[in-house]
Amino acid sequence: MCRRRSSLSVIVALFTLMALGPHQRPSAAAEVRDDGKLRVVVFGAHPDDAEIRAGGVGAMWAEAGHHVELVSVTNGDIGHFATAGGPLAQRRAAEVQKASKILGTTSLVLDIHDGELEPTLENRRMLTRIIRRWNADVVIGHRPNDYHPDHRYVGVLMQDCAFMVGVPYFCPDTPPLAKNPLFLYSQDNFQRPNPFRADIVVSIDTVIDKKIDALLALESQFVEGGALGKPNPALKDPVEREKKRGQVREGFRHRFAATADQYRDKLIEVYGRAAGKQVRYAEAFEICEYGRSPNAAELRQLFPFFPPKK
Repeated sequence: MCRRRSSLSVIVALFTLMALGPHQRPSAAAEVRDDGKLRVVVFGAHPDDAEIRAGGVGAMWAEAGHHVELVSVTNGDIGHFATAGGPLAQRRAAEVQKASKILGTTSLVLDIHDGELEPTLENRRMLTRIIRRWNADVVIGHRPNDYHPDHRYVGVLMQDCAFMVGVPYFCPDTPPLAKNPLFLYSQDNFQRPNPFRADIVVSIDTVIDKKIDALLALESQFVEGGALGKPNPALKDPVEREKKRGQVREGFRHRFAATADQYRDKLIEVYGRAAGKQVRYAEAFEICEYGRSPNAAELRQLFPFFPPKK
């Protein structure tokens, strides 16, 4: 069933910026363009996807003074079993803002209904403008063969932006990028039509507690269960709720440890045999062939926490 867009003031900032003239826009890119730091945009379909898939590497970039924006392309307004609409969208926007404070990143939630994202020209322009305003060096998003339609279409839209971000007369109201960013897919386990390929695997051992603290701030999803959760009266008891949070924390540790184990050979290749064997937690990414194709030296510039090549 079609619904009218909500008028939530907390998540219409991007459309407000579009309505202003070019000289009226408080461009985020202007704040980060010339300081010599890296600029990273992570697109997630919902207010939790960017954080769970790239929160660790995002925190590591942020700790080094680089600029990371986590973008939720939909507002997540049907992502809970017991509530929906404007109140849920507001709650989830507040949750990702809290998570970004923990990670040291910034967050942006777009005013598109959860479950209704489409790979339209309008949305291609929207993501192109976001990438340009952030003056991105690295752009991360879902693969286009993910299980969820919103995830898939984020991947399609990101791919479609990979060339257009440099075309001057596409979205001429926003200056084109002088270079093509590195576009990356975040990890998933889907096998068809092609499995995920771990081109880049990053140890997140130094920030694992920070990442999990940020994910625990997304209580509507990871403590209460999100769209497919069920009522749990025990969560009203502070002791039981904290017990549940502990279970979630351990579940996340297991998840990110499994990534490190799955791609151990790649970790050894990057960090060396001794250090690579000791990595406990990791995030993995696949290079999208539509964007920049960096060599090994350029990858180390974009991922400055990698050890120097011996």
